[in-house]
Amino acid sequence: MSAAPPLVFDRPLLRRRLGRAARLGLEPFLLERAAEDLADRLAAVKRQFATALDLGTPTDAVRRALAGHGTVERLFRAAPLLAGVPAPDLVADEEAVPFGEGTLDLAVSALALQSVNDLPGVLAQLRRALRPDGLFLAAMLGGGSLGELRQSFAIAESETTGGISPRVAPFADVRDLGALLQRAGFALPVTDVDRVVVRYGSPFTLFADLRRMGGANPLVERRRVPLRRATLLRAAEVYAERFSDPDGKLRATFEIVFLSGWAPDPSQQKPLRPGSAKMRLADALGAREVPLPPAGDEPG
Repeated sequence: MSAAPPLVFDRPLLRRRLGRAARLGLEPFLLERAAEDLADRLAAVKRQFATALDLGTPTDAVRRALAGHGTVERLFRAAPLLAGVPAPDLVADEEAVPFGEGTLDLAVSALALQSVNDLPGVLAQLRRALRPDGLFLAAMLGGGSLGELRQSFAIAESETTGGISPRVAPFADVRDLGALLQRAGFALPVTDVDRVVVRYGSPFTLFADLRRMGGANPLVERRRVPLRRATLLRAAEVYAERFSDPDGKLRATFEIVFLSGWAPDPSQQKPLRPGSAKMRLADALGAREVPLPPAGDEPG
């Protein structure tokens, strides 16, 4: 029996934070950017998908982005139910894919899977739910997100409390995500990164945006006492000192990692066997081939 995955994220707290953000009015700019990019990538595939699942996207941003492309015939959104947000077709948790084996042609997700505790398990479920030659396409926050905020709080806490507590989620690295796609059994896995730099007038405007994204600290190992005012003010000072542009605006970096992979199918392209090439590389490039000297010989 495999060990249970470590509990990194307090998911009940995360859902409460998303609900609070929905009541305040969700800040949509990052989610809508990711959804539009997913739609553009899907449009480039040049095929129709009869049955699709949008897993975990907290709003209907993906549905709206796909509406103008005509690549998806029927899309089911499975997500938590949030007041003030269009209701999903299926009320579900991202960690339990609500479709059986071989029932989907397409699975998408926008800025939701970075906060599941068992990402390898979710990817494996999605792989099983796809029909042969079905496509998985997702956007997640990556490990480079909010590095400025992470550093500012680390310095402020070490100075004001003598210690450091986790305050920004440990998002996965793009190289690790590519390996997870392979581990889950996806063929032709691809990952790439879009780094979005947003400029703010003050750190407190950034904090307000994160709150309205549902992005406040959801970590299980978070410090359970209220944040000290002195720590918060010092973090704001450090942020302004280290991450401001000449005009005084502050930078906040969001790293969006895009993942894609296909359910294996015999029709898919496969790499050629070593030694099966019919043309030498030198001939293809029109270059002159220079033989290497024998082993042990030193160039004169």
